[in-house]
Amino acid sequence: MPMPLPTFDDVLAAAARIAPHAHATPVLRSRALDAMAGCQLHFKAEPLQRTGAFKFRGACNAVWALDDASAARGVVTHSSGNHGAALALAARTRGIACHVVVPAGANAAKLANIARYGAHLHTCAATIDAREATAARVQADTGATLIHPYTHPHVIAGQGTAALELINAHGPLEALVAPVGGGGLLSGTAIAAAATAPGCRIVGAEPEGAADTATSLAAGVRRVEFVPDTVCDGLRGTLGEPNFDLLQTHRVDVVTVPDHDTLVAMRLLWQCLKLLVEPSSAIALAAVLQAPERFAGQRVGVLLSGGNVDLDALPWERAA
Repeated sequence: MPMPLPTFDDVLAAAARIAPHAHATPVLRSRALDAMAGCQLHFKAEPLQRTGAFKFRGACNAVWALDDASAARGVVTHSSGNHGAALALAARTRGIACHVVVPAGANAAKLANIARYGAHLHTCAATIDAREATAARVQADTGATLIHPYTHPHVIAGQGTAALELINAHGPLEALVAPVGGGGLLSGTAIAAAATAPGCRIVGAEPEGAADTATSLAAGVRRVEFVPDTVCDGLRGTLGEPNFDLLQTHRVDVVTVPDHDTLVAMRLLWQCLKLLVEPSSAIALAAVLQAPERFAGQRVGVLLSGGNVDLDALPWERAA
């Protein structure tokens, strides 16, 4: 049976549950970027979260929400990198086993993070179907609990704690921009903002080469039959069913961004904030810069989702 959709009470519970383990990350400002964007930008620096990405919030919440008997059997997931590392570390904080199914060709820096935190790695073909089938097999073999990277309600609620912190510390905001791939961060953000900043517009930033969320919301039905083609490796997942329902309910707007604009924004963030961000994170700033009239003169929150970059294969060097 499908799990119930998370609520704001679940976000509040997640905030309390993860408090002993997760960082309350800083919010950064840049006069130079404000001038370029024509608005006041408040950057939530999740690259400074444990494991280098917001994903630790949701993974930690899901792991510590397990009853003792379930926890003893461990956890399993499939991930291109950040969620796998986050779940591995969260499992380690509770002293339980973690299995991560990783697609062939995944980002080397992210794979190294997963291994560093002690997960058992299982490689599969680079398709969603292969990832899900392999995870199901590992789950059947081990009895581990499946913690889906973006559809699990405790994961979604945990991701919403980043926006909750941002709004509580730096609100009111008139707009809040977050990346969207599978939809865990964006749907959690929408839940938190609806309760704490009901007048705040929520905007998702999605790669043009993986625009299933924008297409689905425009059509009113999930449309996930696509082959992703984007430098944003963390945003190649297909939009989850509960995530789609939450984005519809909260009337979230999603804009698409070409990879070129994302890489420009990534360099700007490195230069102006002195913060290591990955393309899947920089796309949030790119969404603001490509349409500054949408945000002119406003106080805008920008969720910088992660900073796990392969420094031996920088994306602008590949593009050159």
